[in-house]
Amino acid sequence: MKKSMMSILMLVILLVFTGCSSSSSTGANEDDTLTVAWLPNESGEDLGEARDEIGKILEDATGKKVEHKTTTDYNIAIEAIANGNADLAFLGAQGYIEANNKNDSVQPLVVPSGESGTLDDAVYNSWLAVQNADDYKMNGEYKIDGIQGKKFSFVSNSSTSGFKVPSTGIVDYFSQQDKFKELKAEDLLEGGKDKFFSEVLYGGSHQGSAVNLLTGKAEVAAFCDTCVNNYVELADGEENKAGAVYKVKKDAAEPFNTVVGKTFSLISVTPVLNAPFVVNTELVSEETREKILETLMSDEIANNEKVFVPEDSKLSGLFKRVSGKERLVEVEDDWFNPIRELSK
Repeated sequence: MKKSMMSILMLVILLVFTGCSSSSSTGANEDDTLTVAWLPNESGEDLGEARDEIGKILEDATGKKVEHKTTTDYNIAIEAIANGNADLAFLGAQGYIEANNKNDSVQPLVVPSGESGTLDDAVYNSWLAVQNADDYKMNGEYKIDGIQGKKFSFVSNSSTSGFKVPSTGIVDYFSQQDKFKELKAEDLLEGGKDKFFSEVLYGGSHQGSAVNLLTGKAEVAAFCDTCVNNYVELADGEENKAGAVYKVKKDAAEPFNTVVGKTFSLISVTPVLNAPFVVNTELVSEETREKILETLMSDEIANNEKVFVPEDSKLSGLFKRVSGKERLVEVEDDWFNPIRELSK
């Protein structure tokens, strides 16, 4: 009898632990709220409507309440999704890789497509901008030779287009010269005497890095096109080409409202893989993930002008709609390997 009771007890314990393990691995213990973490670039008041619109659509699809976790620091958003303080997040490619390195349960769901509506052209652009591009023109071409010794602004060392891509490009270019053949990305993190840059600033967001340039705090700045296109307009030249001049719109929202009418020009433009919406699979069940994925990829999102903003719209959406084919498309982890390779 004792032996029989012991066997039953052991079976119950086994079932309990098996159930707990299964629940944890599938996110079955998820609560009734989905918390979405946003980088500083997408945390401003001007994008509140777009965030809320996505939240409402996800609430209708999942039956859960959506809460937005806006941030003022890249690391806060990355840590939130990696440590389980957020269920979903919108991160840059580098931010996703860092979160995935901390917790491989963080996986990508979708990225905004290119104009083709596919992953084939799902890229945006990393800019190196200055006050006057003509100062960096050599033999009819724009060169970055003149940035050495300048006051430089990055976004964050966890930013793909605001640090990882531009720092790699700078190192690749200058290390061809004997004087800088030992130059590494780490050497660009701080400025000062005997450093590559005389001073290094961090804007905290792409908008912040651009404002560092426009207010004269920096002489050269790295930031991306998509994060500032709600605030600036092309004033001269060809869009996304070296030599192009952009002007801050007269009705620009913070933080550009203090630099209305000021201009900057491009000396370098580099394509970058688009940013993903990611999920912590420990917290969100497979069933809910499927609902989220289906919803994010839906026509309801693609055709929503508060999310994908038409070119002639005055709304400040997350993404621009140029061809009418743009939408969120599913993506796998290995799509981001080209960004991983930059760290090797």
